[in-house]
Amino acid sequence: MPSGAVVEERRGRYPSGTPSLGADAATLAAIRIRCMGCGTPHPANVAVTVCPRCGGLLDVEIPLDTRIRPEEIGQGLPSALRASGVWRYRALLPAIPDSAVVTRAEGNTPLYWDDRLAGYAGLTGGLGVKHEGHNPTASFKDRGMTVGVSHAKAVGARIVACASTGNTSASLASYAATAGIPALVLIPEGKISGGKLAQTIAYGARVVQVEGNFDQALTLLRELTAAYDAYLVNSVNPFRLQGQKTIVIELLEQLGWRVPDAIALPGGNLGNTSAFGMALADLLRVGLIDRLPKLVTVQAAGAAPFAPYFASGWQTYAAVSPETMATAIKIGNPASTPRARRAIEQTEGIVTTVSDDEIEDAKAIIDRVGIGCEPASAASLAGVKRLVREGVLGPDSRVVGVLTGHLLKDTEAVIGYHLRDRDGAARGQANRPLTVPARLDALERVLADALHG
Repeated sequence: MPSGAVVEERRGRYPSGTPSLGADAATLAAIRIRCMGCGTPHPANVAVTVCPRCGGLLDVEIPLDTRIRPEEIGQGLPSALRASGVWRYRALLPAIPDSAVVTRAEGNTPLYWDDRLAGYAGLTGGLGVKHEGHNPTASFKDRGMTVGVSHAKAVGARIVACASTGNTSASLASYAATAGIPALVLIPEGKISGGKLAQTIAYGARVVQVEGNFDQALTLLRELTAAYDAYLVNSVNPFRLQGQKTIVIELLEQLGWRVPDAIALPGGNLGNTSAFGMALADLLRVGLIDRLPKLVTVQAAGAAPFAPYFASGWQTYAAVSPETMATAIKIGNPASTPRARRAIEQTEGIVTTVSDDEIEDAKAIIDRVGIGCEPASAASLAGVKRLVREGVLGPDSRVVGVLTGHLLKDTEAVIGYHLRDRDGAARGQANRPLTVPARLDALERVLADALHG
C-alpha cells in the first residue's frame, strides 16, 4: 500500500478526539476545561490539549468553593494516592477516577536550607532550594506526568506522545510503561544529554530524532496529534500543569504555609511558571496562604524570548533561535507563554536572564555543598544572585529556588566544567582529579593539602 494510502487509512481509523471508552466517563465529562483565550468550555472525556475553536491554551477549572484546613489534606484517600506527593493534594486537582490514576509515589521532594547558598546569592534572609530531582525519573516532570498520563488512560488513549529536550521524554516513557500505553517521543537530534536519552530508551519509548531544535519538534508533533488519535503530553496539556502545581503546594506545606518573599525557577517552555501561578491562586482561594510571593522566572540569556517580552511591558514578543548549554531550558518559543504571563502579572513577579557562565558557576556551588543539580536548575540560584546584586530583590528577602533535575541528568556538563579550561584557565570552582605516583609520601602530601585547603 502506498504511504499516502496508509496515512489516510490511519486517519480514518483513529480520528482525533475519539470519545472515551474507559470507566467513569461521566466523572470525566464533569471536569471543566475552558479556553483562556476565547472562554469556550470543553469536555474532559476526550483528548483535547488546545481549544478547537481558536487554538488557545486550555485551563482545567477546579471547583474550590470551600476553605481547606491543613489537617484535611490527604484525608480519606486510598493508600497509593496518599503516598504520592501529587495525589495527596486531591482536593486541588482534577477529579480523574481513582481507577485511572498512574502513580509512582512521585513528589515528596526535600527542601534544603544552606547558608553557603544564601551567602553566594547575597541573601541574609535565607535561601531554600526545593529539589525536584528526587522524583522517580529524577526531574519535576514526574509530577505533571502522573496527572497527564492518568487522564490519557482515563480517556482510553492508544498512544501518548511528547517532544522533549530530555526530561519530559524520560518521564513520559516511564509513566507510559507503568500504564501499559505505547509512547512516542520526538527529540532534537544530538541536542539532549546522554543520561536523559538513556532513560527514555530504557523505558521502552519509540524515540524519533528530528533534524531541528525542540520548537520544531513540538510544532511537528502538534500537527501530528491534531490529525491522529495520539495523546499529547507536553506542557500545553492542561492536565500536566495540574500535577506541576503540587511543587508549590508541597513547598508551602513544608514551610508551614508561611509564604516566602519570592520563589525562583528556571524558565524554558514556561509550564512551571504557569503551574506555579495556578497553584498560588488556588491556595489563596482556599485560605491555605494569606498572600502571594513573587514568582521569579530565570531564563538562559541565549534562550530568552520571555524576558524581553516582560521588559517591554508585554508589548513586544519575538521567538528566538535558542542557544545555551542548559539544554532543559533551550527553548526559543515557549508554548505556555500566555499562561506564564498571567502568573507573573498575578504575583507581581519578575523575569530575568543569566549567562551560561553564571549558570555553570551557580551549579558548581550547588554541587559543592552536596546537593547537586542539572545545569538548568542552577538558573534559579544564578538569577537570584543577579537580582540581589541589581537591587531588585532586597538582601533580607526570604527566597526559595526550585531545582528541576538531578545532577546525574547531565554528567557531560559536570565533566566539561571541572576538566576543561575556560579562556585558557580552570573554572572558578573546578575540582580536578590528581595523578600521583604509587607511593605513600605522595599520598601524604595530598592528605595534608586536603586538610589545610
